[in-house]
Amino acid sequence: MYAIVLTGGKQYKVSENETFKVEKLDKEVGSKVELDVVMISNDGAIACGKDVAKAKVVAEVVAQDKAKKVVVFKYKSKKNIRKRQGHRQPFTALKVLEIKA
Repeated sequence: MYAIVLTGGKQYKVSENETFKVEKLDKEVGSKVELDVVMISNDGAIACGKDVAKAKVVAEVVAQDKAKKVVVFKYKSKKNIRKRQGHRQPFTALKVLEIKA
């Protein structure tokens, strides 16, 4: 059984006891989060739209962290203009506890 959930403007395919990273949520580590469900597949039977209006995915916040650094390097050729920046995107790690169909 798996579900497609929507959070942070993105969709994720999740199943029970799976850990995945989403855009940062303002929740504390250990708290529970209910995610909106777009689609559920249960043993090959697919439900979406109005069929999953009451369905929820319950997940627990495992960690609040930052991703690896991405180096942004801008330059203009023949001008000796260089700009080096780093960026670390914050994320929330969630562990799926149950999928309520």
